Amino acid sequence: MHGHDSHHAHLLDLRRPVRATAWVRGRVQEVGFRWWTRARALEIGLTGYASNLADGRVQVVAEGLHAECEALLALLRGPGTPGQVSGVTEIWTATEGGYEGFAIR
Repeated sequence: MHGHDSHHAHLLDLRRPVRATAWVRGRVQEVGFRWWTRARALEIGLTGYASNLADGRVQVVAEGLHAECEALLALLRGPGTPGQVSGVTEIWTATEGGYEGFAIR
């Protein structure tokens, strides 16, 4: 009985929103990358923002269901991005909420 309950709790966890923070490396500034990311995030239904960092990377913060965040990460790593992505690193944390839509910063 206990094992069944913990399995059920795990399934509920997947339905709870999460936050993915990703750092995208490569030629990703001044190529429309943040706007492209915003369009993809809104299509998926995520909230958050994309911002240029001083070191040339783009930081993407996305909140939504785990599968939705994974879908955006797959697009960031995919062949269809503007510019040239050389790598994506992400961390997963709890949502902090408060985002209205998906912003460019």
